[in-house]
Amino acid sequence: MVHALKARYVFPVSAKPIINGMVGIEGERIAAVGDHVAADTVEDLGNVAILPGLVNAHTHLEFSGLTKPLGEPGIGFVDWIYLIRRESLEIRIQAVKKGINECVRCGTTTIGEIAQGDFPAAELEKENMPADGTAFLELIAPTPQRVAAAMDIVQKHLDPKYIPNWQCGFSPHAPYSVHLDLLEKIIELSVRRQFPLAMHLAESREEIQWMEEGNGPLKDLLMDLGVYDPAAASHCSRPLDYLEMLAVADRVLIIHGNYLSRDEIGLLADHAETMAVVYCPRTHQYFGHERYPLDRMLTSGVTVCLGTDGRASSPDLDLLAEIRHVRQHHPEINPGIVLQLGTLLGAKALGRDNEIGSLQAGKYANLAIVPLPNRKSAGPYDLLFDSDKPAAATWYRGKKVYG
Repeated sequence: MVHALKARYVFPVSAKPIINGMVGIEGERIAAVGDHVAADTVEDLGNVAILPGLVNAHTHLEFSGLTKPLGEPGIGFVDWIYLIRRESLEIRIQAVKKGINECVRCGTTTIGEIAQGDFPAAELEKENMPADGTAFLELIAPTPQRVAAAMDIVQKHLDPKYIPNWQCGFSPHAPYSVHLDLLEKIIELSVRRQFPLAMHLAESREEIQWMEEGNGPLKDLLMDLGVYDPAAASHCSRPLDYLEMLAVADRVLIIHGNYLSRDEIGLLADHAETMAVVYCPRTHQYFGHERYPLDRMLTSGVTVCLGTDGRASSPDLDLLAEIRHVRQHHPEINPGIVLQLGTLLGAKALGRDNEIGSLQAGKYANLAIVPLPNRKSAGPYDLLFDSDKPAAATWYRGKKVYG
């Protein structure tokens, strides 16, 4: 039985917007998309846009209990790190659930989560949480003495029973927090077991200084924490060194990439099928970073997608707000590409573009329903982007789960 949804505009993403378009749903999948769809029942949603379920490629859901970002806008990166506190296990688990529910209310159906070792995958499955994604287990080991302990928790995360509705991945956190021995081990395992990695890289000027000089605020932080390894910064002196190591992994997300050079962008373009950059626009603005090289990345052929980051640096988990932020601050980017950043390119980055990310027959019926302004416009993208109306409903695998 096919149930069709009709809307003022349908945005397939893989094709041009369709005025008075329809999306036919059969079971968990999309049956057809067009200006007319053969269906047993038709539901006219009126003045709305139907989008693919959004893909939030980078979150830290454990901070979803925060009501505002830590510190104040423009705070130094290391000063911000000092403000981070890990809550109890029970509070973190509740925050993850709260964060997923917030994502769903915002039209997101797929998430790239930087997970802790206690990520509540079994509970999420039991409670039928209406979202899925990749749980990248965060690995931190700034000294050689901590590498073995980090690897001890890897095997549990690899167990498919541990994350039944989520893909398994790992996040060697960042250059200053991961010893090269650990990075080499997890890259080798990624190649052998075919799972994705996510690494914070070229995130701040402090990180670049630490790599180039082995000095600065990040060195002071590591010394304060008693985990400074004088040899750590001497092996890789720029993000390119890390990118060359990561390029052999099965699939890689480079988180932020705020300060990538031209040759580093070139390497990412050369590996665009298996490497992607996750841009977190409002977190980028919160820290007052230099203008993001989005146009250069896209023109070069880099796969770029979007994330909200967590509530420790972002006001909420609304990926549609991130998409609109990009449109406002990067008007040079084609609006169709801007929408792809939060849908199809995010799906590609997570290795799932054959299942989600666009409205096409055979893909999962994951949908975001967005109200449109009650006015005429030069084009459908203007209606979608020049508005602050949030998602009004979300469909996950053929069922309405919000709205």
